[in-house]
Amino acid sequence: MTSREQPPPGLPLRCAQGEGTGSVRPGIVRDLGRQPYEPVWRAMQAFTDARDDASADEVWLVEHDPVFTLGQAGKPEHVLMPGDIPVIHVDRGGQVTYHGPGQLVAYPLLDLKRLKIGVRDYVCRIEQAIIDTLGDWNIEAARQAGAPGVYVAGAKIASLGIRVRRGCTFHGLAFNVAGESTAAFARINPCGYAGLQVVALADLGGPSSLAAVKSALLAQLGRQFGLEWRHEAALPAPLAA
Repeated sequence: MTSREQPPPGLPLRCAQGEGTGSVRPGIVRDLGRQPYEPVWRAMQAFTDARDDASADEVWLVEHDPVFTLGQAGKPEHVLMPGDIPVIHVDRGGQVTYHGPGQLVAYPLLDLKRLKIGVRDYVCRIEQAIIDTLGDWNIEAARQAGAPGVYVAGAKIASLGIRVRRGCTFHGLAFNVAGESTAAFARINPCGYAGLQVVALADLGGPSSLAAVKSALLAQLGRQFGLEWRHEAALPAPLAA
């Protein structure tokens, strides 16, 4: 992705096959609270490498300490003024993005083979879950051609960066909730786009509390992937270590 002033015009709000998988399976939610980025990333890798056909699908919710992450094809020139915020090169797709306080990050750890969906459909369903979550607060959002994520009036409110290994997903989505979650984006070209505007849910009249958004987003992710969530307190001991 080269640096441009704005992403291309939007596509329709919905894409094909974004309405559940036709069956309901159990899934696990782990709310990790506020965490540094790298230990959670390494735990995702370990979980994905260790899982088998019997492993339940999970979603991890986290609020990260401030960090810029640069994807596999990421160009360092898109990191303009990192200052005191660390930059970490990671194994997801995409360019550079920011994670920090006030942003809800969700990592779906799903077996796409078992769900019988492809990568493009997976991305579509993630976007639709965010779009429908925003709809809970009467906020109209859209996807953009060639620029994964979710946008409100051309400003990006949620970013996507994924990795699929052996048919299983890790990394995920970052949803700007509180107003403080967007300031550091001025230090980068978000997703490789110079001048791309970034917005938070609270800026649009929605809640600034991550807790309020978690339940809404989980409901929509469950609907999109046919998962019924049960909450577990923390990571399994080997991953937590």
